[in-house]
Amino acid sequence: MTTSSLKPKTPTLFQSLIPITFLIGCLALNVIYFGDETLSGANQMILLISAGIAAVIAKRLGYKWISIREGMVQSISSAMPSILILLLIGSLAGSWLISGVVPALIYYGLKIIHPSIFLFAAVFVSALVSLATGSSWSTIATLGVALLGIGKALGIHEGIIAGAIISGAYFGDKMSPLSDTTNLAPAMAGTDIFTHIRYMMYTTTPTFLITLVIFLIWGFMYNFSHTGPSVDSVLSAIDHSFHITPWLFLVPVLLIIIIIKKVPPIPALMAGTLLGILFALIFQPQVVRQVAGGANNFAIDAYIGSMRAMFGKISIQTNEPSMTELLTTRGMAGMLNTIWLILTAMVFGGAMERSGMLQRISQAIISKVHNTGSLVTATAGTCLFFNVTASDQYMAIVVPGRMFAKIYEDRKYKPELLSRTLEDTATVTSVLVPWNTCGATQSAVLGVSTWVYFPYTFFCLISPLMTIAFAWLNIKIRRIKSGDQDKDK
Repeated sequence: MTTSSLKPKTPTLFQSLIPITFLIGCLALNVIYFGDETLSGANQMILLISAGIAAVIAKRLGYKWISIREGMVQSISSAMPSILILLLIGSLAGSWLISGVVPALIYYGLKIIHPSIFLFAAVFVSALVSLATGSSWSTIATLGVALLGIGKALGIHEGIIAGAIISGAYFGDKMSPLSDTTNLAPAMAGTDIFTHIRYMMYTTTPTFLITLVIFLIWGFMYNFSHTGPSVDSVLSAIDHSFHITPWLFLVPVLLIIIIIKKVPPIPALMAGTLLGILFALIFQPQVVRQVAGGANNFAIDAYIGSMRAMFGKISIQTNEPSMTELLTTRGMAGMLNTIWLILTAMVFGGAMERSGMLQRISQAIISKVHNTGSLVTATAGTCLFFNVTASDQYMAIVVPGRMFAKIYEDRKYKPELLSRTLEDTATVTSVLVPWNTCGATQSAVLGVSTWVYFPYTFFCLISPLMTIAFAWLNIKIRRIKSGDQDKDK
């Protein structure tokens, strides 16, 4: 037998679409029959079964099981930093609750922010913090949780609040030179980061302004008259349970400084968690004892309460039932379903990538490209496809970036057109996919299902459409040769 006969066959388009079709169909059934419980196991099982189908097809094509398994393991390995960050976000949420940081943000937010401009303010403030830190994940896990509490206290639907927070956070993440995706996209396309950011402003600025206008108008039109508890009762419940002081703001301020100093996310989040525990022991000893059960001396209760806040579910009892529900976190343990989802998603993505099925589908898309509009549309569609199938925004930037770089160059487009398209689609749509690392994380952190906030993430929904519209209308399309300015290749 010759060496060439041992080489695996290239999958056909039909074969490549079988696992994808099965996955999408079953995920739709899960939404119908399991509702909000899809992330409790149904989606994870379908991802594993879909990976099994991909593996069976790969075996028939001549791939060895050990090769398929290695692809799965490599895919999981690429997600490990996200999993560690997710665990630390769970512990940070618990420590910031018992320290009074989140309640203080809610308390002062209710005093300062008028309900009519809350949604506008949520977008704007989230954007500023994310722009400064370069991290949508940290912004949503800290400021976002507090803003969600304020909005729910005002009686605003949680999906709308989450949509506003995510819209602002992903604008900042997309435009910040400190963001990893903002550095990754130009690296894949072959341009520099500042050219990339300046060029993104053409599509990102109008998208962000439209998002702000939508939420501003919505805020003034929103009916606040038939809501839950009054703002005064919420303030009273927080004041009764916590020692509220401006000194608590030192914790988020110090964390922002740590992130701006370019400390990696894992040690930065660990520092934020330990700061929260320290401030809990100083300012909220009664809360720590309540969490611990209060049956021991303070030293033992301090240890038990701090540990429980970081790893498990805690609930701070108040005289307002709705606030008791809000002042509840699940710690690291609450992130395990999400981690389960990420692991199974990466198994599926690894099987599809190693067998060549993802590449085969991408080639079919590229073959339909004829002009600027179709090229950018194909790039955007490929990024979305990888966000759905590979379940990771980095793969959704890296793989399409590698695939399309040569095509953009051959057709005389400057590389910043590719980098902008990657960022306008891969980065912002990742949070819209429930089984993507970003969608699963933000849903778990905010406690709001991806399907619930999906319709309200206007920035993330408009951004891909804006970049596609610019391409079809031939607006600000940079070409390598000035003689090609008025024609598509």
